[in-house]
Amino acid sequence: MPEPVATPRIQPDVTDEVRPQNRGLGAAPSILIGAVLGITWAAGFRAYMAEIAGPESIFGWYATFGVVLGGAGIVGALLGWADYIRRTGGRPHWRWLAASPLILGLLPLTVPGTIALLSQGIGTAGIAVSLIAIGLGYAFGGRRIWLRVLLGVVSAAAAVALVAFTPVISEGRISFGDARGAWAGVLALGSIVVLGLATSIPFRPAVPLSTNQTG
Repeated sequence: MPEPVATPRIQPDVTDEVRPQNRGLGAAPSILIGAVLGITWAAGFRAYMAEIAGPESIFGWYATFGVVLGGAGIVGALLGWADYIRRTGGRPHWRWLAASPLILGLLPLTVPGTIALLSQGIGTAGIAVSLIAIGLGYAFGGRRIWLRVLLGVVSAAAAVALVAFTPVISEGRISFGDARGAWAGVLALGSIVVLGLATSIPFRPAVPLSTNQTG
């Protein structure tokens, strides 16, 4: 007798209406974890900023907690959300979340007197770090090899150059020849790389939704 022919099983389409059924708390844990990691990252980077400024470093409630820590918390939350979206099949235009580090460069403009300092070339490091992080993010997670290599080389060189100017920016207070100066350099460069790794999330391929229907 002829063997029965197996009928291929047709998977039903998964729509936005049924997505939340197996997702538990949804994006909330990813957003919360991202925000906590962002705030922690900013607290460490603020230590580097204080090291550069020396005794002139001022901690203000709005500037420190609202702009530096708060801004990084928002960036971390957005990248955490991006990770949730990536793991759940992607969404339209979700890759624009890769631009979220620009908040770190733009939010300080709300601090009184910052724009005047920018006109003197002071305070541009935040914008530079944001752009470098986006470039590194594409280098770590982008799709086009040639563009990944190009942005990786340019962004890495910019990161090293930015850290290398630390002794100049600090007006000689920091020297990479002593342990404290070397610590500051490692903290700065490591922080930029970590932000670049986080920014790579929106550039990475989305996980097919069919692999997450039961997770």
